[in-house]
Parts: sequence; C-alpha cells; structure tokens
Amino acid sequence: MTTLRNRRPLVRYLAGAASARAGDEAVGPALLLAGLAATGSEGAAALLFSAATAGAALGGPVLGALLDRSPRPGRLLACALGLYALGAALIAAGLGRVPFGAVLAVAAAAGLAAPAAGGGMTSRLPRLVPATVLPRANSLDAITYSAAGLAGPAAAAAAAGVAGPWGALVAAMLLIAAAMPFARDERGRGVQVTAPFSGDRPSVPTPSRVAVELLDGLRVVAGRRRLARATAATTLSLAAGGMVAVCWPLLGAELLGAPERGTLMLSVAAVSAIGANALLARSPSALAPDTLLWVCGAALCTVPLLAACARTLPPGPAAAAAPLVLALAAVLTGAAEGPQLTALFAVRHRDAPTAVRARVFTLGAGLKISGMAAGAAIAGVLAERGTGAVLAAAAGTEALALAAFAALTLLHPDRSRPPTTAHNGQESG
Repeated sequence: MTTLRNRRPLVRYLAGAASARAGDEAVGPALLLAGLAATGSEGAAALLFSAATAGAALGGPVLGALLDRSPRPGRLLACALGLYALGAALIAAGLGRVPFGAVLAVAAAAGLAAPAAGGGMTSRLPRLVPATVLPRANSLDAITYSAAGLAGPAAAAAAAGVAGPWGALVAAMLLIAAAMPFARDERGRGVQVTAPFSGDRPSVPTPSRVAVELLDGLRVVAGRRRLARATAATTLSLAAGGMVAVCWPLLGAELLGAPERGTLMLSVAAVSAIGANALLARSPSALAPDTLLWVCGAALCTVPLLAACARTLPPGPAAAAAPLVLALAAVLTGAAEGPQLTALFAVRHRDAPTAVRARVFTLGAGLKISGMAAGAAIAGVLAERGTGAVLAAAAGTEALALAAFAALTLLHPDRSRPPTTAHNGQESG
C-alpha cells in the first residue's frame, strides 16, 4: 500500500501531462483545418498557426519566471492551461464571425500559455516524486510527449470528421482543460521549494523584475556547460526535425502514391519513440544522459540520408523497397527522438538550480518551438528546389548539432558550481 501511495503523485502527473500535451498537439492541425475552412486560403491558415507558434516561443521564458517565484506553481500552471483552452474556444467561436486580425491576436495570446503543457509541466516533476524515482519518471514523462504526438493529431482529425473543422478546436480545448486539476495538484514527495521572499511578503513580479529573472535563466543555461551544449544541440536537432517533417508529405507523394501516406510515417515515428522510451524506463541508468544525447544525435543524422537513399533507388524491383526504407527512417526517427528528449530532461533536472528550474524548462520549450518553426520555414523555401535539397539541409543541420555539442564540450568554460545532487552526473559524450 505504501508503494501504491508513493506512485499516486506520478500517476496523477502523467495523466495530466498526457492530456495537456495531446491537446497541445491537436491545436496545430485544428488551427490549420479551421483556418482553411473559414478563409479558403492556405496562407491565412498557415498565418494563424504561425501566430500561435510565435506566442508560444515568447511565452515560455515569461511563464518560467512566474512559476519559479510563485508559492503555488500548480495553481499558476492550471491557470495557464485554462487560458490556453479558453483561447482555443475563442478561436473556434470567432473564425468566420469576427475580423481575421482579431482571431490572429487571440491565437498569439493563447500561444503565450502553450508552454505550460510542455516545459511548465515537466519542471514540476522534482516537486512530486523523490529523487530516487526521477530517472524513471523522466522516461515516462518523455513517453507522454510521444503519445501526444500520436494521439493529438488523431483526435483533431476524428473530431473534424464528426463535427467539422471547428470540432477539432473544441476537442483540443477539452483535452487541455481536462489537465487543469492534475496541474493544480501540489501533493507529492519531491523537493518542496518556496518562492523568493522579500521580508515577510512575497516580492511583487513587476515587469522589470521578471525581465531580470529571465536574464538569470538565460545566464544559467549559458553558464553551465552541460546545459548549454544540451540546449544548443537539441535546438539544432529540432530544426532538422522540422525540415524532415515537411519532407514526409513530399516523400509520400513521390514514393508512396499520396501525400497523406507520407504523413503516416509521423505516426510510425511516434510509436517507435514510445517503444524506445518504454525500454529506457526499465533501465534509466544504462547510459549517462550526456552520452545518450550524443548517440541519439548521431542516429538522427542517418534519417535524412536514408530518406534520400529511398528516392535514389533505381527503377525496377529495387524501387519496391522504397517504402521499407522510408519506414526504417521513420522508426529510427522515433527511436532516437524519444530517448533524446528523456536525456534532455535528465540534464535539465540535474544541472538546473531549483530556484530557476522552471525558467530553464520553459526557455527550452520556447527554443524547441522556435527551432522547429525555423526548420519548417527553411524547408518551405528549399522545397521549391526539390525534396533532395531539404533532406540535404536536414542532414547538415543534424551534423551541425553534433559539432556544437562537441565544441561546447571542449571549449565552453563552466562558470558555475557543479550541481549538489548527482543524477548520472558523470561528464561524458
């Protein structure tokens, strides 16, 4: 019974995180579907999605600073998720009924709260579980991202099929709102911390103070070698991932007969990521997180190369192997991206000081969104030159991520004290 009670905070957390992230993953497809239906313009639909993405990139660091100083971070996180869900509802109600510019403003405002579903939730794990459970909790937490990547778009597609494009936004809103009670939960057996105090009363989070705290978070990431190299390498890797994601429909049209068949490879990658992290959760100490980041980055370098090989198979019997090669590339994508995310969480939990942990996580979430958006934008430009150009750029960006990891390992002076609690703390990779 004691063991069961010990697990309850983690189970509650995982349920909330999975729901919030599934809703977050559903928002993108829902915005594109609803925007296209309301305006009839692919450009307008993409602009709506970009507005929400830009808001998320900006909102992450601010949300992190507020979470770090809040005496009740669970309540603040629940409020952020509520604002995100409300934004989805307002967009669904406003599209086609109010000026499109107003809908864009709502999308950008809702996007400010989007990092609550990702880095905001993950930053709270040490508060909820003991340090001895944290390595396994990291792997399980990463599985929720992969599962959400599979379930979110599927939920949006199913809701759109039943209730139209606006139904997809409603489904996303419900999934995000369902996570609010779990996010608000302050129970657990992890490290409990309080917000900074000035005298007997909490200091007021003025804009200037929040700006200073944002800079503190940036200094921590830049000043700690292992945080800096993990952040730089994974941001570049995610930019490459954004390029590859754009290629899947193109490869589907070219090699599989229809663009939607190419997007199915994203589901294959999500399933592979879930399986890889499930295996990693059984033996979380098999590799140090720094080493795992390096290994996963090297594996991801081969994904665009495999996809390019599928395009260059000669006509005839050999060409029939193209779908298998693409499937192998998708499986390898998930098998590397899932553990890479787990390793990144482990590095942040290990090396980020408790007082700025939420800022480190939400800053990372903003960089993740920015990296993927930049990669997708570059791929959109290069796609005019052909799929091969996009795949070549993706391979080069992944190689650049490995080079950044190596360069920061050799050249970056660690300007901070080592963390006081060790978790796979050996320097490697």
